Amino acid sequence: MKRLALWVAVLALAGCNRGIESKEAVRQAIIDHLSKRSDLNIGSMNVEVTSVSFKPNEAVAMVAFSPRGTAAGQGMSMRYTLEKQGSQWVVKGRADSGQEPHGAGPPPAPSGDLPAGHPPVSGQKPGEKKQ
Repeated sequence: MKRLALWVAVLALAGCNRGIESKEAVRQAIIDHLSKRSDLNIGSMNVEVTSVSFKPNEAVAMVAFSPRGTAAGQGMSMRYTLEKQGSQWVVKGRADSGQEPHGAGPPPAPSGDLPAGHPPVSGQKPGEKKQ
């Protein structure tokens, strides 16, 4: 009988811990984080966690945002890193900070010769090869 009670307690604790490893728990943490911003009306947005990967004390989530009432695919996606604190997730930051919201970074710097007729790159004179 004592063994049965012990197993029930272990399973209950394991089940409670599993609840935090869900898309909904991550979504709620992101909404809580964004609700603190005065320049953002989170109530006017659809927030969907499209994917999430869990580590022991960390989660990385891809989140799609779109204005309410728009067709699917009209919005943007961002990747967030979250940290487990007690029985909830807390946003540590965006995993792709410093990049364009759509994932495009600045264009790569040209290497070598430019194609014929290409305008000079800043600091380069026409006809001069890049060093």
